[in-house]
Amino acid sequence: MSAAERVWERMQDVLGRHDRRKAVTEALGLSFIKIKALRRLASGPLTLADLAERLNTDRPYVTLVVDDLEQRGLVSRTVHPQDRRRKLVAVTPAGAEAAATAERILAEPPASLAALDADELAQLDRLLAKLTTAG
Repeated sequence: MSAAERVWERMQDVLGRHDRRKAVTEALGLSFIKIKALRRLASGPLTLADLAERLNTDRPYVTLVVDDLEQRGLVSRTVHPQDRRRKLVAVTPAGAEAAATAERILAEPPASLAALDADELAQLDRLLAKLTTAG
């Protein structure tokens, strides 16, 4: 196994062990796709088609997701002001609160990362920056 393969395997292990999706779905009692929808809508209303595109899924499925979120009082639908055939979906105050909770949970670093000292974190940050800017 090459050094790059070994590092890649370790990175996947770290990310897999610290996947925050389970924590956020349990905290909010929602599937992860519904949480993703709330997070996308938190920045502003979207049409169902736009939401489907941002979630990288099909419109009929997004309709089911939005139906459930609406029943829970987390989103609302209104008629699009320029096209009455289309609907705009927006988060309600409860939906915005749920989206903010999701963001907090997903942004929380794992204990093993927080345990690194400042120099180690700086070194890791430099390496990750290098990886993200490399084509």
